[in-house]
Amino acid sequence: MEYVSTRGGVGAVDFEGALFSGYAPDGGLFMPQHIPLLDGDTLRRWSCLSYPELVKELCSLFITDELVPRSTLNDLIDRAFSRFRHKDVIHLSRLKDGMNVLELWHGVTYAFKDLSLSCTGQFLQYFLEKKQKHVTILVGTSGDTGSSAIESVRGQKNIDIFVLLPKGLCTQIQELQMTTVIEDNVHVFAAHGNSDEIDEPIKELFADVDFARKYNLMSLNSVNWSRIMVQIAHHFYAYFQCAPSLDTTPLPVVEIVVPTGGGGNITAGCIAQKMGLPIRLVAVVNSNDIIHRTVQHGDFSLSESVKATLASAMDIQEPYNVERILWLLSGSDNRLTKTLMEQFSVLKSLKLPEDLHRKLSETLRSCSASDEDIVRAMQRCWEENRYLLCPHSAVAAHYHYSQPDSTPRCCLAPASAAKFQEALLRAGLVPQLPREITALTTMETRFTLLERGQDWAQALWERIKVVAQRWEAQGNRSAPGQREISRQEVTQT
Repeated sequence: MEYVSTRGGVGAVDFEGALFSGYAPDGGLFMPQHIPLLDGDTLRRWSCLSYPELVKELCSLFITDELVPRSTLNDLIDRAFSRFRHKDVIHLSRLKDGMNVLELWHGVTYAFKDLSLSCTGQFLQYFLEKKQKHVTILVGTSGDTGSSAIESVRGQKNIDIFVLLPKGLCTQIQELQMTTVIEDNVHVFAAHGNSDEIDEPIKELFADVDFARKYNLMSLNSVNWSRIMVQIAHHFYAYFQCAPSLDTTPLPVVEIVVPTGGGGNITAGCIAQKMGLPIRLVAVVNSNDIIHRTVQHGDFSLSESVKATLASAMDIQEPYNVERILWLLSGSDNRLTKTLMEQFSVLKSLKLPEDLHRKLSETLRSCSASDEDIVRAMQRCWEENRYLLCPHSAVAAHYHYSQPDSTPRCCLAPASAAKFQEALLRAGLVPQLPREITALTTMETRFTLLERGQDWAQALWERIKVVAQRWEAQGNRSAPGQREISRQEVTQT
């Protein structure tokens, strides 16, 4: 199994190469050269597997045994899921009105990203320990990615992680889950900007090929193929839990409703479809509706500004994984993908070719929800089920409640409602806070503040350089020493 760039400007790499790259050197995203196709017998056999077993089977299709022996792969995945609170790792709640909610949030940070990032962290450490290599992880976050990424690598001696968050635009809990991690290898930056703005300095550093190579830069955003790969399992598990019967031919179709921000989870769903899983995908978004407009009208164009919504982790205008979907649906046409994405990069506006738009609208349905829609869905779910939804899960519930049919359907729930107290209070609901979350408000915090007008890329560049030099000075064989807090770094108790 080899991986190629969606833009076709670099040679194929193996899983290790894709894992450590993030963006491909030509600016594209790595995708498998071939998508394995599963037959009905395999799907029926897999239907009895647990979620961790499904992850192992799927990962083994994309990671060769020569690169990671199957027994080792199994051990890495078991280790990744060892900190999850639920015995099944994820859990399906069957609610009234035929609504099935797949809870993907039973990890350390109460968000679905714990699933893929815990595995990715194990894969990274496996290769780094073999080669005694150090990497620098650079992550921009709109809410949950940063804390999940931090938890996946905190304390690892071969890894330093730099997280850039939009100050004041995450919930207090999301921000505290990042700023309260006091580890030598964790470096948090809080910038006065929105989610798309904080992506710009990260792209700038990755675009500096010499810098990226010298300091072994990599990303754990969903540009990283490893995250997409693990997330494919969500769709298989959802299908097997919600399909009425697998005794028929053809197999029944299940609709999977996917709250969508950067587009990683919906991309994983598109790959699951290509693998032969009979699912119908629905991308649901908030008022930042670029994906909805793309599906409905072929209009992949920015709005005037990012709108702040209750579903804050989805407040994204540039969903980078759309590039993977367009490549997949164009028949792996890297020349077309490169042309389209370069046009979007310059003009921030793109009208999809008619044929590509037709394929996209055949592959995906879409729906957007306002804050009022989100609140109503949260209230209805509580009134009917005494079940609290986070605002992102409520976007999926809004779609479900709007459908008159009885199609087998599964709504993916990306985060626990406990992380979104403000949204619950706005809906007139009472937050139920776990002990681990309430404890965050009493803990010491540490982060570096980045002001508007400051050169954010330069600030990151300087810190990365200092940290790497300290690690190199210790012979590349031990963890960075106890670091001093810079003058710009804010420490609070």
